[in-house]
Amino acid sequence: MKNQELAKQLTTPSKNSRLEKFGKSITFFCLTLIVFIVAMILIFVAQKGLSTFFVNKVNPFDFLFGSQWQPGVKDANGQPYLGALPMIMGSFIVTILSAIVATPFAIGAAVFMTEVSPKYGAKILQPVIELLVGIPSVVYGFIGLQVVVPFVRSIFGGTGFGILSGVFVLFVMILPTVTFMTVDSLRAVPRHYKEASLAMGATRWQTIWRVILNAARPGIFTAVIFGMARAFGEALAIQMVVGNSAVIPTSLTTPAATLTSVLTMGIGNTVMGTVQNNVLWSLALVLLFMSLAFNMVMKLITREGKKNYAR
Repeated sequence: MKNQELAKQLTTPSKNSRLEKFGKSITFFCLTLIVFIVAMILIFVAQKGLSTFFVNKVNPFDFLFGSQWQPGVKDANGQPYLGALPMIMGSFIVTILSAIVATPFAIGAAVFMTEVSPKYGAKILQPVIELLVGIPSVVYGFIGLQVVVPFVRSIFGGTGFGILSGVFVLFVMILPTVTFMTVDSLRAVPRHYKEASLAMGATRWQTIWRVILNAARPGIFTAVIFGMARAFGEALAIQMVVGNSAVIPTSLTTPAATLTSVLTMGIGNTVMGTVQNNVLWSLALVLLFMSLAFNMVMKLITREGKKNYAR
């Protein structure tokens, strides 16, 4: 009898094991739900975006490399002008320039917070940067409209609306993201790298420049790419200062347009199922593919960084 009771106790799942199975089930369900939602978003956007080419018979080459964007105007063959190249170029130019401007400031702030003066960096600089993260996009857009645009107009001429104004606004918006990710990368550098460099007679600045920044380079690149992805997908703030003129930019001070600005302005003014509506979904599909490309680049850089640390 005692042997049977003991065998029953040993074979009956304990409370902890049941809780563990329940936790695994909840985790698996949440993971499956996330994957399902992402897959549905991809399928939905792809279905809508590809309708431009399969239903409306628009040439993909003309769409990606055409220079005229007038969905409501048709040419001699009865086809509307649906060239997305001006918006694609505008998005890339604004994104790349804002990342180029933000990267030195972000690295400088990160080095100050981690190596030069961690105490004052944590007390003064970090709260200021955290405040920038919490400011809504529309506030950045209003500040850009009231401050940046008049400044660009007075210094460089023109209307003030254009890529340069968008670069200044996006620079401030992505600066906190790049800074905090760079700080994490610098703190992840093994401490014995710094100690070995100082022990060999290198100065503090030589150690920072040639050892710490060099070791944290994959993480810094990841931070820059993440900031570029943030800038590429920004809509409201850039729409308010870029000028929203769907032409190929000829200078930094002339009005231009981005994928997100055209999407936000046009999606509410079209009828579902028309070519004007489908082509906007095609722009959203291009935007989605670029976001996926940014994520893939970040994963590759992160993987290379882990290999370097392992060595």
